Amino acid sequence: VLTRRRGVVFSEEQRPGTPMVQMKAHMPVMESFGFNADVRAATGGKAFPQMVFSHWQSMNGDPLDPSTKPGEVVFTVRRRKGLAPEVPPLDRFLDRL
Repeated sequence: VLTRRRGVVFSEEQRPGTPMVQMKAHMPVMESFGFNADVRAATGGKAFPQMVFSHWQSMNGDPLDPSTKPGEVVFTVRRRKGLAPEVPPLDRFLDRL
């Protein structure tokens, strides 16, 4: 479930005396929506995911180009917020005297 959501596991520890495993991973916030339900479905309700914000990381690519991952994120957010899919030109934001 983590790899489908661009997650990277950086720690995996077996709890002594139990069959439980504690995993720590980094996953983009954009990919975390619905993660709890997916993990529960994949494990039959036996896993208990807990998420805590860790850090920011910049994405490589052009956010104005929809074929790149940053461009895909911008397009998805603009669509979710009901905005026009294309980013407006800069001259629409400049003060006109």
